[in-house]
Amino acid sequence: MKSRVIERWVEAHLAGRRISANSLIISVYGDLIAVHGGVVWLADLIRLMAPFGLNERVVRTSVYRLVQDDWLESGQVGRRSYYRLAASGMRRFAPAWRRIFEPEGEGWSGTWQVVMLPSALEARVADNLRRELSWAGYGALNAGVLLRPTDDASTLRNILDGCGLRDRVVPLTARGLDGVTGAATDELVRECWDLQAIAATYDAFIEHFRPLLRAFGAGEVEPQQAFLVQTLLMHEFRRVLLHDPQLPVQVMPNRWRGDAARELCARLYRLSWRPACRHLQASCASPEGPLPPPSAPFFRRFGGLELPPAATEEVAAEG
Repeated sequence: MKSRVIERWVEAHLAGRRISANSLIISVYGDLIAVHGGVVWLADLIRLMAPFGLNERVVRTSVYRLVQDDWLESGQVGRRSYYRLAASGMRRFAPAWRRIFEPEGEGWSGTWQVVMLPSALEARVADNLRRELSWAGYGALNAGVLLRPTDDASTLRNILDGCGLRDRVVPLTARGLDGVTGAATDELVRECWDLQAIAATYDAFIEHFRPLLRAFGAGEVEPQQAFLVQTLLMHEFRRVLLHDPQLPVQVMPNRWRGDAARELCARLYRLSWRPACRHLQASCASPEGPLPPPSAPFFRRFGGLELPPAATEEVAAEG
């Protein structure tokens, strides 16, 4: 049975926000379709997105644009079209997945990854690189210098390789002379990232989604409603998180609101994922047939989801 509380919440959410169709479709692919094989028929995708207020014309236009932007790839079997995640789309998702589901721990040695952009770099290329680095948590000291306090150099290498810029920009690793923290470091963080504004967006996220906890706790939620809530939850959390550099705790304010928002998101996700997956599998298929169950890495999200027996064996086999 449908929950009237959830139904009203979804209606109010969709009516009160301007949601990009492209971005919402990417959220659906990144959250669920990717772990169920990564490919669905276009006709199924059109039906899947209809409850969000996206009609057939909008979905067709959006997937065409996502193909042009190298997020998706299209194919045909007879007269039927399907869309799958492109390799570049998977590459873009990888750092976002880590930031959402597997945030870095507290250990930080004081190392900074720095990227210096030569002034000769074409404006379009530079803008695209800044956007990719921003998604990965880099802040801009100025238009030509971006940096992030992290020991992770592999993410930076992957971004530069993906953009074809490994030999056209100057990537550096730097360490402070006087330890990890200090007044100058705090000032640099405030200059590169507006933490107060980010905290305010987290507070708004918490206030908006917290009422759903009681609705989900009242009984089993209808699969389509669970899918709608989980999609909107991850879409909004991803948007908020894109502006959060997820800095090490050594340079962050105490009682960071992002921690409370993540905990709320994880609780709702654990309540919604089972019926949401059932709705996706009941609504969509691929050229290979019915969508497969979620892949093993899916069950490691948010520190671990409750696994069915078969998935438990698969995760154990992966080590």
